[in-house]
Amino acid sequence: MGSYSQMPDLHEGCLPPFLNEEAFPSKGGYIAGRLCSNITGASCCLPCPLTDWVYPDNFTTATQSADWINVAGMVGCAFLLLSWIVLPVEKTHRHYLSICLTVAVVFMNLGFIIPLAGKPEECYNEITPHGQDSSSICAASGAFLLLGGWGGVMWIFLRALSLHLQICWQMVVGRNYMWFSQALGWGIPAVGLTLLLVFSGVSFRFGQTCHINHENSLADFWIPLLIFAGLTVVVQFATFGYCIKVYLASLADSGQSTEHSGGGPSYTNSIRTMTPRQAYRRVRRVIQLQWRGIIIVLVIIADVIFFSIVFVFLDNTVEEIKTDPTKALSWITCLAAHNGDKNACLDLAAPLVVGLPVVTAVLILLAMNGLWLLLILSRWSMVTGWYEWFAGFGGRQNKEFVSVDARMELKNDPRSYEMLDRDSTAKNETILTPSSAMSPLSPGRKTPDYFGRSAPYRPHQRSFSSPRAPHNVHFDMVDAYNSYPEPPAPTHTSPSASPQGYPDYGNMNPLGMNRIDSEKEDARYSPSNYSPNKGPGHVFI
Repeated sequence: MGSYSQMPDLHEGCLPPFLNEEAFPSKGGYIAGRLCSNITGASCCLPCPLTDWVYPDNFTTATQSADWINVAGMVGCAFLLLSWIVLPVEKTHRHYLSICLTVAVVFMNLGFIIPLAGKPEECYNEITPHGQDSSSICAASGAFLLLGGWGGVMWIFLRALSLHLQICWQMVVGRNYMWFSQALGWGIPAVGLTLLLVFSGVSFRFGQTCHINHENSLADFWIPLLIFAGLTVVVQFATFGYCIKVYLASLADSGQSTEHSGGGPSYTNSIRTMTPRQAYRRVRRVIQLQWRGIIIVLVIIADVIFFSIVFVFLDNTVEEIKTDPTKALSWITCLAAHNGDKNACLDLAAPLVVGLPVVTAVLILLAMNGLWLLLILSRWSMVTGWYEWFAGFGGRQNKEFVSVDARMELKNDPRSYEMLDRDSTAKNETILTPSSAMSPLSPGRKTPDYFGRSAPYRPHQRSFSSPRAPHNVHFDMVDAYNSYPEPPAPTHTSPSASPQGYPDYGNMNPLGMNRIDSEKEDARYSPSNYSPNKGPGHVFI
């Protein structure tokens, strides 16, 4: 930083580079973010921003590099979310625990990307940083960062709890657990974000991204966050311990077998009935199925705990300097002696703050969360799925529902069943039908040509019909109220007996309506000719 001797009206009894607090308004920005001291009598404040005086000039470069890593992580998360939305489930193996965790990491990335794109002013005036009330970019970046941190911790905890219930308690986490996870995974972060914005707030304190203020921050953010992070660690290591216990107990009980020789039920899931090899296979199967979730839990929870410890330590150090400025007296004296040359006093400022390598590591680890999700949750099947999707979208796939046989030349292929006219030279061509194709070697049987232009009619031996033109048949009108009996039983004669080609039915046409003499009818149905069968107990009246 340059010399401040050109602004005498702002010093008013303060040694450069410090500025007199009374020269600035008492409202606007985050007033509690000023770093002031009254060692010399007047209230002298360090110019804003604070990081420009305690870190070297490459601090801005380091923070911007971490922000660009957040951009890469955002691209990775967007790829995962789009894959889960567009591609089928057999390509992505999506799960709501993975989807919600990725959304939480997206919120965290937005907390760093928004100020990178907006390039906001960190200071309201020369000694006052911007807060959520004076900068909309600060409010948005801080809200997204804290919401993403809360959401990431909660969904990591729910994922570890789901794994613990499945392995240790052999419970099937279903729809009820899903709704419970949605309520807890988003409800607690929403409530926590509301409380911390009301009782603590955010401001530019650590680079271009707004962070939570010191006031009430332990009660409404850091302690609850670390409690759930600690529970996640406990649950995760309890699951590991159970797996090791199962394996060791099975090794100690190697004399027993899972094969049941008695007549009672067999409990194959019990440790006491599991051989060492089976126990090893069970633990290995669990690790193979859940290794992605285990790694994600360990990586993100380590990042959150590391970031929490570092930022709480940095926050407490700044507050201690505000409360007791004598702890930074040597550094303040050095700045006043060198007329505000910070590079000459960086060695004295190092014990008061977290080192730049540690700060850079924290920011990069937070930015890497999106890339970790991409590396762990992505599958090669997603790449092939997108290739197939773009191939289908571009029209490379044949979408016509056309039979394969339709592409053949029907006249040249004997397998065609199209009813088409044939040439005269093709009348003697052997026609391949399904029946002939099934029994090509059956001798003495030929399939008729049903597909030719004309085919001979071959009536059945006992058929009484023929494909002739209909002849004139005369019908005699009779009384509609007369009852006609059934025709007499036919007398089979030679077909040649009738000139019409019908068997002889006693001068009756079986296909026509014939007149029956009333005398013959009365004689046939007279009571004297009716003799029913008489059985025991039958009385005929």
